[in-house]
Amino acid sequence: MNRLSGFSVLGMFLALTAAAAWGQLVDQTLAPNTAKVGILKSLQSEIGAGRGDAMTPASSVFLIERDPFRSVRRGRQLFQRKFTTLQSRGSGPDDGTGDINGNNAIGAGVAHLFGIGLKEMLADEITFDLRSIRDATVAKAIAKRRTVTATLQSKGIKFGTVTANSAGALDLSQIQGLDADLRVKPFFAEGSMGSLREFISTAFHNELGMNTNDPDLIASSAGARIVTPAGMVLDGTKDKIQPPPTPNPGTGNEIDTALVDHMEFYLLNYFKPGHDKQTETTERGRIAFERIGCASCHVANLMINRDRRVADLDTVYDPTRGNFNTLFSTAIALVNVASDGTSYPALKQPAYNPFLVTDIYTDFKRHDLGPNFYERNYDGTTQTMFLTRPLWGVGSTGPYGHDGRSISLDAVILRHGGEAQKSRDIYAALPSGRSAALLTFLNSLVLFPPDDTASTLDPGNSATPGFPQFGHGSIKLTVLFNDPTDVE
Repeated sequence: MNRLSGFSVLGMFLALTAAAAWGQLVDQTLAPNTAKVGILKSLQSEIGAGRGDAMTPASSVFLIERDPFRSVRRGRQLFQRKFTTLQSRGSGPDDGTGDINGNNAIGAGVAHLFGIGLKEMLADEITFDLRSIRDATVAKAIAKRRTVTATLQSKGIKFGTVTANSAGALDLSQIQGLDADLRVKPFFAEGSMGSLREFISTAFHNELGMNTNDPDLIASSAGARIVTPAGMVLDGTKDKIQPPPTPNPGTGNEIDTALVDHMEFYLLNYFKPGHDKQTETTERGRIAFERIGCASCHVANLMINRDRRVADLDTVYDPTRGNFNTLFSTAIALVNVASDGTSYPALKQPAYNPFLVTDIYTDFKRHDLGPNFYERNYDGTTQTMFLTRPLWGVGSTGPYGHDGRSISLDAVILRHGGEAQKSRDIYAALPSGRSAALLTFLNSLVLFPPDDTASTLDPGNSATPGFPQFGHGSIKLTVLFNDPTDVE
């Protein structure tokens, strides 16, 4: 089984929101239709005034700072956009030819989007904590003139130990679950990428053959410290940042930086998974999950200290208000509104408050789960360490495992070995009622189609003519725009 290290913008969307009404959206300025379905603005209109700043109307930074929900919506439209040949949609890297041993991007895979911004923030904060412990250990060892060992721990998760001698030299051999640089990389099965910005740039290139001359990635990959419009710090003095891919000859750079800005902001704010019906059975299953040791790696709840999002969405089972799919979403704004004394709309910036991420079920560490999870790389080596997959949404993401080689949740649990062997064996010995409850609990952690889930933003109305094609409700960001009449 070859490890698939690429990923697909379209593939990610289709895999995660297959139940949504429209997987790819046409540009209505190019393909008008009676149903009025598609993106209402042209690609050039979405680019607007380019990146700009908070004083440049129609620029990406202007919208992120002053009309953030429009930026989120624009990012979503870009994600769904059906690009055309005239917009320079090109081939993937080398059009699928070349040395895949040295260029895994020639291959392609699928990654999950729900909660992706929360994962970036958690991983970044853990990285900061671990590096602070490392640096404090060195300082203490030098000051005390003796060897000092400290436990690397953040958000209740232990990542081994770090030791510094009296001269400040470090022993990093006892670090667990991540690289020696202590950068937690939350993306891909093997944990190989740390930021949404890199993720986006590479995806456009690898899967759509479209390139961006992104200044943030160029500068940070060359050693600069950059803060992206979405608030992510890319520090080239501490991390190896992946530069934007070199365009294939003749294709140029088709993706404007403004579109990358909107896409990054959109993914930062992408909805976290929801909860289907919770019962006494699901609660018994949750307890069983914890008692047999699964929660030692699949950690349920993690606190973000400084939330960079502008809204949160809580989606739960509600057959009364969820008039189409029994799920209902409650949107909560997380912004501070302040005038900056200009004639422009007020600034709407993140409140940067703490936020408890519940039921994520991951520890952001790499683990060895035994040979049943190993994969052969293209160069013939074997990948043995994989990032703990978050379990939120797991009830909607079969087949299972990072590689999709298990047909059921029961099968993927029984496939565990290595570090998880003990918990696996306890699960296998559970009475049928308790194992069934555990599986029921996992199946209650679900994804949902945003365009077809009723919410406080668009509760829907089952009395609407043509229901449920019309009036079933949705997560409609348009109502949060500064000018809701100017739809995207």
